[in-house]
Amino acid sequence: MNTVNQNLDVRQHVLNVAQKIISRRGYSAVGLNEILAAADVPKGSFYYYFKSKEAFGEALLQNYFEEYLASMDTMFSNSKLNTGDRLISYWQNWLESQETFDCQGKCLAVKLAAEVTDLSEAMRLALKSGTSEIISRLANLIEAGKADGTLSMQHDSLSQAQTLYQMWLGASLMTKITRNMEPMKNAMSATKEILFKE
Repeated sequence: MNTVNQNLDVRQHVLNVAQKIISRRGYSAVGLNEILAAADVPKGSFYYYFKSKEAFGEALLQNYFEEYLASMDTMFSNSKLNTGDRLISYWQNWLESQETFDCQGKCLAVKLAAEVTDLSEAMRLALKSGTSEIISRLANLIEAGKADGTLSMQHDSLSQAQTLYQMWLGASLMTKITRNMEPMKNAMSATKEILFKE
């Protein structure tokens, strides 16, 4: 393996390990030593891959959204489902990811949205960029569903995508607060009503 690939592998390994830890405990509560120990990477080499903890946090979010968006693209290209069902499968997947009340790396945006936006402008912008991409994909699929008749909603697709995504973020936070799945179930019911109402 050449040095470039090895460096990329080590960097990715650190990000993967950190995502699992930070998704459980948050950004501020986790020190670099804990991450590097879990990743089995020497402390001195951290700054070879990331110039600061803030740069590391920004890279962590960018990596998370890159993987998340790739997963969305795969889900939304499933030709076995019609457009409306592809959207519902996305929300169903989100609901199921919350059922254990332990993200395990699956909901970093929910975990960090409120925590880091006042701590780091770079991380806030990474969150803004990532969530904007999610909303854009949702809007595109909503528009396609309106065009093929699988969705009966009449409102602007982008506005509806923003409303739905914001509702699900809020439901995810309420699920964490209450340790109860009712907010997520309510979000699913409201989503179906919005998407399929006459």
